[in-house]
Amino acid sequence: MKKIILLVLICLSALGYSQILEPVKWQTSVNKLSDSEYELISTAKIDLGWHLYSQNVPDGGPIPTTFTYENPDKSFELVDATSEDEGHTVNDPVFQMKIKFFEEEAVFKQKIKLTDDVGIIKGHVEFMVCDDSRCLPPTVIDLFFNVKPTEANSNFEEEPTITGDNDAVNDLLYGLNPDSVTTTSNTCDTIQTSPTDANTSLWRIFGLGFLGGLLALLTPCVFPMIPLTVSFFTKKGDKNKGSGISKALLYGFFIFAVYILLSIPFHVLDSVNPDILNEISTNIWLNIIFFVIFVFFAFSFFGYYELTLPASWTNTTTQGENAGGLIGIFFMALTLAIVSFSCTGPILGSLLAGSLSADGGAWQLTAGMAGFGVSLGLPFAMFAMFPNMMNALPKSGGWLNTTKVFLGFLELALAFKFLSNADLVAHWGILKIEPFLVIWIIIFAGLALYLFGKIKFPHDGPIKKLSFSRISLGILIAAFAVYLISGFRVNKETNTFTSLTLLSGLAPPVGYSYIFPEECPNNLNCFKDLKKGIAYAKKENKPIMLDFTGYACVNCRKMEEHVWSKDKIDKIIRNDYVLISLYVDDKKDLPKDQQVVVNKVNGGTRELTNYGHKWANFQTQFFQTNTQPYYVLLSSDGTKILNLPVGYTPDEDDYEAFLNCGLEAFKQLEKPTFQIP
Repeated sequence: MKKIILLVLICLSALGYSQILEPVKWQTSVNKLSDSEYELISTAKIDLGWHLYSQNVPDGGPIPTTFTYENPDKSFELVDATSEDEGHTVNDPVFQMKIKFFEEEAVFKQKIKLTDDVGIIKGHVEFMVCDDSRCLPPTVIDLFFNVKPTEANSNFEEEPTITGDNDAVNDLLYGLNPDSVTTTSNTCDTIQTSPTDANTSLWRIFGLGFLGGLLALLTPCVFPMIPLTVSFFTKKGDKNKGSGISKALLYGFFIFAVYILLSIPFHVLDSVNPDILNEISTNIWLNIIFFVIFVFFAFSFFGYYELTLPASWTNTTTQGENAGGLIGIFFMALTLAIVSFSCTGPILGSLLAGSLSADGGAWQLTAGMAGFGVSLGLPFAMFAMFPNMMNALPKSGGWLNTTKVFLGFLELALAFKFLSNADLVAHWGILKIEPFLVIWIIIFAGLALYLFGKIKFPHDGPIKKLSFSRISLGILIAAFAVYLISGFRVNKETNTFTSLTLLSGLAPPVGYSYIFPEECPNNLNCFKDLKKGIAYAKKENKPIMLDFTGYACVNCRKMEEHVWSKDKIDKIIRNDYVLISLYVDDKKDLPKDQQVVVNKVNGGTRELTNYGHKWANFQTQFFQTNTQPYYVLLSSDGTKILNLPVGYTPDEDDYEAFLNCGLEAFKQLEKPTFQIP
């Protein structure tokens, strides 16, 4: 039970706090005791209000602080155990035991005896910290002890201990330091309209999940279950109608809960490493795997094979139904989720992949899963309360299979979105805008032909007469295919193909083209290197617009193609700012001298190996956020933040106000100041 409580605390912390937290910072030093004996000292600096647990914690309590020391060459021996400060010992009300912890600072010492020459000793510390309302997940960071400086290790650079705010490292990577970047006290922030509220985006994702759940209801795996399940509950409650209805409501709620629970692990991942969901969504091979899975899903919907989870899972949950009461109803909901997987799995896969590729990550996944669970569970509850409503339901028939095939075409189209992500991030130059549009035109033209009865799949029966709804949907899909063809029109102002609003974020950027290639969005002048951009801004005496973006970022493409392209916005960015676009998913390797290990702002370390790592670290270290798009307006030397940065801002008037505010603040900086003697 105590371990369950601990897990709940960690999950609640991950769900309740989205900011990046780093309440403990570690420092190392070495104390020489004799020619062969040394003391490795690890000092934890703990933020006010947080406490770090002792190395000795009873079983069933929180995660203890644990030190390990690497010794592959047997060049030293550990003398006794790692010692620690006295700390505080209290009766913890949550874990119901005496627990020792540290506040503000804790010092740990480990004696060693050298048996051979050694320079750098590497160690690791795993620890957990809590305050009065939350706990952070266990964190592991690397420790380095320079025991015996020699010519061989005096310039040790392979795995140096570098803190996130290390002046030398930040100068090397960025030419700036977080302490040197300050905010101006301009007067125009009051007229700046805030960017789109994140809650609005979450409600939009909830709506998409709800729509996905409705589509799942209209599949052969789920739709026939509605009258059967409702009949089961109403008959069970014949003697007590209220009891039957309450059980049906619980059944609907547990369906919702099952899908919400699926999103919790992603919150834990997000709290351990705020960049991890971005790393997942932009991973080249994972996007290729998504492509293969979606194609596999599509052909399952076409009827060539069925997707099923292991039969043992179904048997186990079915046995759980016999438990009765709340537990039995929960297992009934879980059984529905398992047996309907062949229809719901591809839709859930779309939600998962789409959420990982979007800003907000785990929270957007939760919102999507919540929408899916509500729309899937609500009908079972509603029809149990009002059984007569089932008379209005259409009868099962061939239209259910048509729905599956329709979803199969959508899955096939989405598959190429993930292949496009991989191509963009890897810079392969294969799936540019032209072949992408051609593939989508073929897919949706094929869907239109299917709806008109010109194409058939294995489970399709003979069509005696096309229904009005099928003809109408076929005409709508055919019109969409024509709309896709219009994407080959040339925009003479930007000398690119015309951006299609409905494909914003799904298709590659229009500048990623064989015929009209461009390095920067809308043929703007931009820099992709921070130092070069700042040097140019100083030379031209213009403010800087930092654009934290990504090749696979959906909302970044929407901003570039539908906000930046507006004449009034384009004019400001093109003429008044120096644009520096930093791609946080650029997988191109960094030069060797920049591949360093740095401390993450929420604890632990990471090695910067590619440009994406470099710019993602820059964003989190300097601006304490890790979402894209993210726009920061700076003075020409990069040391003054001109106004409040913004994220996704689809309203062009809001974005124009943001840009003009920055220009006004920059002009204020340029005005000479006079002092009265």
